[in-house]
Amino acid sequence: MPALQQLDDIGQSIWLDFIRRSFITSGGLRAWIDRGVRGVTSNPTILDKAIAGSEDYDEEIRRLALLGRSAEEIYLNLALEDIGSAADLFLPVYEALSGADGYVSLEVSPLIAYDTAATIDAVSRLSGLLPRPNVLIKVPATAQGMPAIRASITRGININATLIFSRAQYRDVLEAYISGLEDRVAAGQDISGVASVASFFVSRVDTAVDKELKARGEQELQGKIAIANAVAAYGYFLDAVKTPRWRKLADRGARVQRPLWASTSTKNPVYPDTLYIDNLVGPDTVNTVPMETLEAWIDHGRAELKLMSGFDEAERQLGGLAAVGVDLDAITEQLTRDGVQAFADSFNHLLASVEGKRRKYTEEKAA
Repeated sequence: MPALQQLDDIGQSIWLDFIRRSFITSGGLRAWIDRGVRGVTSNPTILDKAIAGSEDYDEEIRRLALLGRSAEEIYLNLALEDIGSAADLFLPVYEALSGADGYVSLEVSPLIAYDTAATIDAVSRLSGLLPRPNVLIKVPATAQGMPAIRASITRGININATLIFSRAQYRDVLEAYISGLEDRVAAGQDISGVASVASFFVSRVDTAVDKELKARGEQELQGKIAIANAVAAYGYFLDAVKTPRWRKLADRGARVQRPLWASTSTKNPVYPDTLYIDNLVGPDTVNTVPMETLEAWIDHGRAELKLMSGFDEAERQLGGLAAVGVDLDAITEQLTRDGVQAFADSFNHLLASVEGKRRKYTEEKAA
């Protein structure tokens, strides 16, 4: 049985955490779909590497520059074309699975991550520019992002809530999704076509926590807390979908908001390269994976149901972390701030690169 089919049989979808123009046009993405990949995620860093880090887009940048477009307009045009093309490739998957999978994500500007009104407007605009049923708009799960997530779900827009590091954030995202669906029901609107995932970041937690553990001379919990944190969050998901509140929505056709494991490449070379796939396999989940990590998992990963049996051990490990004086809440709060800043830096670098090329092409024409 193909490796990814084994995960699919358990109930986990694998999405690819990568996009680039040549990857789409060369048939590379189509080949991965044929191998069982069920979606794609992008973020400002991925798009920066694609657009600023390659020549794939130079002719299009030149064409748009000579039409007088600004750097932001050029970027948006490039991103919309890539996301739209990828979504079109996944549309047969979406249709074959009646909307259960086949999604492609595009993030709002990270520069507005702390501005609720601007985020709501940006989500609405991007959704209007990408009129496809299998596109998810990514919204950072900051405190200001939560009401934007709810408002967007209320409007019937598919949302990928991203940069989730803590269980408290995850509970808030779940609440925003469920409340948004309830708002639609109260307004007499259909909820069966609304989709959402909650992107819970994993490996970066170990990177930060391990540093604190090493400083205290503690070894037992190193490389364990990121998975324990995710497993505990998955427990919240299972509890949420058992409640009468959720069942009322499910009876009206609501889709569960699947936990999506992000940042699943192994940062510490001492740990197995498939650590954050092998240990996070469970029903109604997504794992978005960089290509190199996915190839490694296909080669030697394990498709074993782990999430349903790890709750007690996860709680023990999280309790042990607190007992040695490591404040996980403080760490995850900082990781969220750092994540927003890293994406903002990538976005600014991307715009600066496009602006440099735009000026070059317009100056060449003027000369």
